[in-house]
Amino acid sequence: MRKFTIILMLVVLILGACSKTTQSSKVKITFWHGLSGPLGDVLTDMIIRFNRSQNEVEVVANPISSYTALSQKLMASIQAKKQPDIAQVFESWTSKYVASNVLVNISDLIANDPDFTDENLQDIYPVFLQSITYQDSIWSWPFNKSVRAYFYNKDMFYRAGLDPNHFPATWDEFRTYCRIFTKEAKPRNTYGTNFVPNEWQFINLLAQAGGQIIDENGRPVFNGPEGVEALTYLTDLLHKDKSVYQSQGYDGQNDFMAGIVSMYEGSSVSITHMRQQPINFNIGYAPLPTYRTNKSAISGANIVIFKSGDKRREEAAWKFIKWFTDTEQTAEWSARTCYMPLRKSALQTDVLRDFLAESPQFEAIFAQLEDAIFEPQMGAWFEARQQLKDYLEKAFKQVLTPKEALDQAAAKFAQLIEEEQG
Repeated sequence: MRKFTIILMLVVLILGACSKTTQSSKVKITFWHGLSGPLGDVLTDMIIRFNRSQNEVEVVANPISSYTALSQKLMASIQAKKQPDIAQVFESWTSKYVASNVLVNISDLIANDPDFTDENLQDIYPVFLQSITYQDSIWSWPFNKSVRAYFYNKDMFYRAGLDPNHFPATWDEFRTYCRIFTKEAKPRNTYGTNFVPNEWQFINLLAQAGGQIIDENGRPVFNGPEGVEALTYLTDLLHKDKSVYQSQGYDGQNDFMAGIVSMYEGSSVSITHMRQQPINFNIGYAPLPTYRTNKSAISGANIVIFKSGDKRREEAAWKFIKWFTDTEQTAEWSARTCYMPLRKSALQTDVLRDFLAESPQFEAIFAQLEDAIFEPQMGAWFEARQQLKDYLEKAFKQVLTPKEALDQAAAKFAQLIEEEQG
């Protein structure tokens, strides 16, 4: 009996040692990101599943409170040469990191990866590939990408005598619908929608009017006739028609949930936040109304691999990125968060087919990727984008005319570009 006990103890010790060896043999990589709430929960769940699915890589996530805080922390870490292995970034950050020579060239990783074929690359939506290509190389990889979308109250449409399965398809039709829903009511008047001054909304309208943020020489041109027309469209809804009112923060979304407005424009992922509370009406989903073009801009973050001097960690980081953005995982990520699927093949998965069977109108939101554009990659755009928002608010409040607001915003952007170029 004593002999049996000793043998059993030896077996337990050996198995424990093997387990520790297996665990310690995993390459640990740190991942800084800015996602929280239900989106962060899904990301955490998928990271845990990745860690358990194989014995080579362990991803250690470090959520940061906001993208602004993430940007500041990344810059500090780069200066201290203590940057994470991977992190979420925007295109306008990437160009700065490339100039600082702190990023792994993902094009090189792809070239040396026999498992990642041209077919894999061509499966990524073109707009994502274009947005991550800088100076003829891929320096980041699409991660959590979204588009603008409209959410609407089908019950209010029905009560107004409108087809609850049809959302206004053009600027003019949208304007008409806003007027229809603007009524005196108790305890509060109802309106077509509400707007928070939003640079992403303006960029979409600019593109639909046929305009651009910058020209082929990198000069700001969003203050041209198309930009003025786009911003005037918004201010006319606010002040001429009075069928839209200005809101702040999440007030606009809350008013939509309360039935004060019939339509609400947000990110495609806005619905994920709305579902955190009961939705007491039949909700519809729609792509943006269009004008001269069907173009709209993608937003959201990419992911980069920072140089560490350790090829094992850099390759481990690439392994995780490939897993997360492969067909099945990007389909799951999209279905659970309403971020965009990164691969065209994701639409053929059971996960997204089931999602679209339940929410068929989302298919038209996904289809916006076919004509999508991306924002400037230059570092100056990150600050200029925030300043543009401030000038949009001045136009909303009639402190400046649309032309004055855009002229001043463009001048600020030009100054930032000049400072960046030295």
